Order: sequence, then C-alpha cells, then structure tokens
Amino acid sequence: MKRTDDVQVEQLPPELKAFWEERERLNEIVFEQANLTIKRFFSLDGQAYREGALSARTKEMLGLVASLVLRCDDCIKYHVIRCHQEGISDAEFGEALSVGLVVGGSIVIPHLRRAFRWWKALKEAASGAP
Repeated sequence: MKRTDDVQVEQLPPELKAFWEERERLNEIVFEQANLTIKRFFSLDGQAYREGALSARTKEMLGLVASLVLRCDDCIKYHVIRCHQEGISDAEFGEALSVGLVVGGSIVIPHLRRAFRWWKALKEAASGAP
C-alpha cells in the first residue's frame, strides 16, 4: 500500500522539495510495516480530503487552519503545498491563516510566519522568480 499525492516535486522550492521527498521516504517505511489500524487511518485521512459536500480546496484550507492551531510544521507545510495545488488565492490563504491565528492565539505566530514564507516560496517557484 502506498499513498501519494499528485505533487510536481521538481517544481517545489528546495526546502519544500526536501520536506516532500522525506515525507514520501518515511511513508514507504511506514507502509512496509503497517498493520490494519495504520492502513485504515491513512485511508481515512485520504478520504477526508476528497471532493464531497465541501470542495477539496475548502478541506485543504480547513486542514491548514487545524494544523496551524495544532502547531505542526510538517502538517502546515503539507497543507500549504496542497492549498497551492488547489489554486487557493493569496486572499483566501491569508484569511484561512487569520482564522487559525484567532483560534490558536499568539503562540501560533512563529508557525504563521513560516506558513507565509513557504507560501511565498511556492509562488516564486511557480512564477520562475529567483
């Protein structure tokens, strides 16, 4: 069993490319040893973000907000990448992070800073900027 996302890894900025490659490498190790509980959890995670009553892009923003509040940089990176893939606008991205800041409070500010840095890096990579 292998779970992958349709990410153009070569187009990611270096820090996010390294993160994505490490995530994939570690997932392969997990899946080599995965028992039924782990397999079911990963499947449930994947299903939760599929199109449904809420769009995949909305679900990615929800995942981003939850990750910000939980202060999980790996999760934030993942959802920043996925939000970019889903075509989230700068305004939508900023509003989603605003919700996370209000819910999580000032302790999320370092994570908010990094989220904006990763967003900027993705946008620059997409535009071909140095």
